[in-house]
Amino acid sequence: MVTGTGTGVGKTIVTAAIGVLAAQRGASTAVVKLAQTGVGDDEPGDLADIARLTGIDDLHEFARYPDPLAPAAAARLARRPEVDLDKAVAEIAELAAIRRLVLVEGAGGLLVRFDSDGRTLADMARMLGAPVLVVVDAGLGTLNHTALTLEALAHRGLELTGLVVGAWPIQPDLAARSNLVDLTALAARPLAGLMSANIGGSTPRQFLAAAKTGLGPYLGGSFDATEFVRKHRPDQPGGTA
Repeated sequence: MVTGTGTGVGKTIVTAAIGVLAAQRGASTAVVKLAQTGVGDDEPGDLADIARLTGIDDLHEFARYPDPLAPAAAARLARRPEVDLDKAVAEIAELAAIRRLVLVEGAGGLLVRFDSDGRTLADMARMLGAPVLVVVDAGLGTLNHTALTLEALAHRGLELTGLVVGAWPIQPDLAARSNLVDLTALAARPLAGLMSANIGGSTPRQFLAAAKTGLGPYLGGSFDATEFVRKHRPDQPGGTA
């Protein structure tokens, strides 16, 4: 399960990066978008971006709503059926039985509501027994959002795969560089990856290269989180000024 500390933090890019590295290793890979919001029926959504960047065509979108709202609210406003989470869990389990990897991208953050019963991506992760990767912002405000997300995961007994910075700025400010240290402390482990901003328009070859250098070994790449933090933290000799 791929979630984020909020909307617009880079979940789709990170999902695509994990998927393309798995596919390159020959792993059968499927990508699921539980609910696409803010996109019309005839417009390309997140899965179209993943297909363009990675070439993966085993893609599954379970619901779509035109308004840029949480899925439950968007379904209510559009007068469309809510995401059937029980059916979604069954379909994802079927996919997982015949694929090496199934990536499930949520909408917004971990506790965004998918239905009127208040069920969330956290509930789906629990129902599937799936580990959760959290995509975080780099800048000011991310520490509180990340801490709350990790607390919610721990409270529900869910497994954290790791934290990935979804869009590292081309010119990181003091807050972003300092946050590298604190995000590592919050996760109690090195960052699982850090994807550069503005790679959404890359060619597939460029994106594959970015995925290799942006994700850590656990996710199939070569990103060295400890060395990156050492070079960029502002409070140590050798840190970027």
